[in-house]
Amino acid sequence: MIMPGDEHDLPTVSVILPTYNRPAFTEKAVGSVLAQTFPDFELIVVDDGSTDGTSEAVEGFSDARLRVHHMNNRGPGPARNAGIEISSGQYIAFLDSDDAWVPEKLETQLDAMRASPEHALSHTEEVWYKGTRLVKPQRIHRKRNGDLFQWSLKLCSISMSTVMVKRTLFDEVGTFDPSLEVCEDYDLWLRVTARHPVLLVDAPLTIKQGGHFDQQSAKYVGLDRFRIYAIEKCLKAGGLSDDQRVLALEALERKCRIYGRGCLKYGRTQEGEHYLGLPEKYRPPRDGR
Repeated sequence: MIMPGDEHDLPTVSVILPTYNRPAFTEKAVGSVLAQTFPDFELIVVDDGSTDGTSEAVEGFSDARLRVHHMNNRGPGPARNAGIEISSGQYIAFLDSDDAWVPEKLETQLDAMRASPEHALSHTEEVWYKGTRLVKPQRIHRKRNGDLFQWSLKLCSISMSTVMVKRTLFDEVGTFDPSLEVCEDYDLWLRVTARHPVLLVDAPLTIKQGGHFDQQSAKYVGLDRFRIYAIEKCLKAGGLSDDQRVLALEALERKCRIYGRGCLKYGRTQEGEHYLGLPEKYRPPRDGR
């Protein structure tokens, strides 16, 4: 059987770029990939059912390394999964359609991963823009190296557009949960960081563009209910160390308390009581029973 990365005619890196109705952003993102100093990659743009000129904007590029995969609109998680399935690189890098890379991104990150073969996932520093204004990330968003499980419970500690992973990682932890419309990255990073340390490439190689109306996080209220679901999955799946289980339960209790009280405040009594009582299912039996 020929496995990705075994043959010289297969690309070293597969870049997965999902998009939906973002022609201008997507054109900029694609251009930043095709301008990379490291040339041995394939770029798979997954058009997640766009109804505007997004596909036409992408197809305007003439580069043999670029291909467009069309699918019905299902959201970013399933779109990335589709890209992973048809990709062939030994390494996989992700880029959201509203972000971009500096030209040395792939080269620098691949060199770092080859120098640290024990790491299955790496991420990079990034520069943040809100519209045209350069913004300084809050301290809580500071990029970290090593054991990120505790930080990944608190928030999504790894930015999607900074990530490069070994393909084999997905065989171990699975891909994106297609049932999650949002926070699908939070869910995946929990599964990864529970098992592996993360390598930080300490250079601003990714340009993050925020503050626009069609960001996934802006479409939903009460995002903690999706994070609660992801933490429950971790607890149910097992495989956590004793320390990790304590951290996961503490995070579950904290998020359920905040979200449950919010539900009660707005008159959603049944929902609020459900979340306030949810952590009890995962607490160890009292008196050893």
